[in-house]
Amino acid sequence: MPAKIAGVLCGVLLAAWGAQRPAAPPAKPPAPPQQRDLRVEKDVPEAAPPAPRIPRSYALVVGIAGYQNLPSQLQLRYAERDAEAVYSILISAEGGNFPAENVRRLIGPRATLAALRRDLEQWLPAVAREDDRVLIYFAGHGFVFGGQAYLAPYDVEVNNIAATTYAMDTLGALIGSKIRAKWKVLLTDACHSGAINPEGDNATINRSLLDLSRSLFSLSASRDRERSFESPDWGGGHGIFTYYVVKGLEGASDENRDGIVTADELAEYVRRNVREATGARQNPTSDRASFDPNMLLAYIPSNVAAGAPPPPKFGTLVLVSNMDGVEVFVDGKSVGVVNKGTPLTLPGLVPGTHTIKAVKSGYEPDGPREQMVYPGQPSTVTLRIQIQVRRKKAAVELFDQALELYNRGGERNYRRATELLAQAIGIEPRYQEAFLYLARVQNALFDETAAEKSFRQAIEIDPGYLEARASFAGMLLDVGNMDEAIRQLNFVVQRHRNHAMANYLLAQAFRMKDQYQQSIEHARAAIRLEPNNAEAHFWLAESLRLSGQHEESKREYLAYLRLSNFDSSLARKINYYALGFLAGKFGQKTRASQHDIWKDLRSLAYFGLCDAERVQKRYDAAIGYCQKSLSYYPDDPYVHYVLGLCYARKYQETGQLEALPAARQHFRTMLALNADLAEADYARKNLASIDAALAARP
Repeated sequence: MPAKIAGVLCGVLLAAWGAQRPAAPPAKPPAPPQQRDLRVEKDVPEAAPPAPRIPRSYALVVGIAGYQNLPSQLQLRYAERDAEAVYSILISAEGGNFPAENVRRLIGPRATLAALRRDLEQWLPAVAREDDRVLIYFAGHGFVFGGQAYLAPYDVEVNNIAATTYAMDTLGALIGSKIRAKWKVLLTDACHSGAINPEGDNATINRSLLDLSRSLFSLSASRDRERSFESPDWGGGHGIFTYYVVKGLEGASDENRDGIVTADELAEYVRRNVREATGARQNPTSDRASFDPNMLLAYIPSNVAAGAPPPPKFGTLVLVSNMDGVEVFVDGKSVGVVNKGTPLTLPGLVPGTHTIKAVKSGYEPDGPREQMVYPGQPSTVTLRIQIQVRRKKAAVELFDQALELYNRGGERNYRRATELLAQAIGIEPRYQEAFLYLARVQNALFDETAAEKSFRQAIEIDPGYLEARASFAGMLLDVGNMDEAIRQLNFVVQRHRNHAMANYLLAQAFRMKDQYQQSIEHARAAIRLEPNNAEAHFWLAESLRLSGQHEESKREYLAYLRLSNFDSSLARKINYYALGFLAGKFGQKTRASQHDIWKDLRSLAYFGLCDAERVQKRYDAAIGYCQKSLSYYPDDPYVHYVLGLCYARKYQETGQLEALPAARQHFRTMLALNADLAEADYARKNLASIDAALAARP
């Protein structure tokens, strides 16, 4: 709901438009060479149990590999990749089940000391409540200086440790006393993270971590004075600790197969596997006295299965490929890319049968096929990508005809394209491009149920089909399923960071989630990749305005208006994604054609300019922009409301009586269009005040 700002007009409160318009819709691996170390001085029921209640959850994920002020030999390789992997499993529906908007990421240069302090000391204490779950993850360097342990942000200075790092005792005190939550989780993959909670050395334990009134699960990468390792031998490149944390949260630690990963299960899984993988040189630590062992860390519904729990010993897959750039999926989840001559090692797998599929664009996949993982043993799998995709001529001709009709647009062409694509798929059942365009046509015909099925079939044929995932996410945004859209888009940008469409759709998704900083970052990435992407400028402008950066937002609105200033009849030829939902959010229509979307966005851009000028008390400029907004949609009640406010404010500041009748007209129009809006009461009060002022006029 928009925020309200009150002003005074003739002794009566005058409500002002708030900051936000309603939101738019092998064998044991060898010892690794790189060290994260700097020193400066049950039984399973036959029927599936009900899904557990997952508390409201917040997380801060931090990862720094390249440090601003450290020499090259002290830079890390995989800490940022670790953090991205943790983020992905946290927001997964088969994993942490955290809402994406509740997870903040500080990766690389964004992980400054100031940003750490802001999110740890302001954001988390402000949002978390007594019954919530809070998780903090850090991957990067740790320091010991003067007998104290510190976490190193991106801008750490080796000659000024105390002032440019985050003290672990401060972190402990913060978690113990300022962050309220039923369950609190601290995961630290840094060289001396064990100093938070070293085994057998109670004198150095931060007592604030043992706040027994709330459950704290602190799992650190190593004991005090031990080193935390990273290596390419774990999942293609990870910190060893984080690799097993992610595998555990994916379900490998769920030994009783009830679908729930508890704190006890994760701690035991990570501790056992890291110790074995490093020959006992690295021992993750946790304090059993300070947390609820049944604390729910992840929920994996697909893990729920009848039968006895798997053996406690874990196995390893070693994946070898005959080609470069082969992406591998194990049990439907991407585990990384294999290159020829460079095996991908996946330790810590639950013994039993696993499904493996290897894909490479332009080739038929290898699999899916089953591979047995034996406890305590490596199983080598040779992946063979050999057959290039060759389509039957008849199927290709049908596809080309359908694509031509799709590009023409219009309901009749879409329906004929649907028939041709179905015929092409009948000839070539694994024609993923045909499934993609069938999904797009079905979406254009507003048959989202059929479109989702077709999108998922395209992705099932080729799980690495990024274009299909991005387009699917666009439709999901269109119908309001933003969480699944973000998960699909996150998959895309993790594999192709410079995917412009995925970045601009993430900008829209995070704007709709009111996560303005993440929206800004993705919009700027999209603009860097495609400077003429008008909609990226629009979402950047929206998030800048709503985060209080009004001058910069105006430049971006104007950039959008300039780039979208074409003949409106061409709008249907513009490949808009995920914008139909926007219209419904504003109450103007339930669905929108592409032409309507073009009008929507231009109207909203002018409204954004109006609101930015209003906040800066430039009422004449604001009035001009709102009037331009009404030229696209004369019956937008919100714009009339803001125009009423602008005219009334103008009267307050200048005394020009002629502004009052204009204010009255727009408030009345707003009420006539929609008297049920939250702002309606304020509009009525303003009308009464205006009428009184006009009646008192000599």
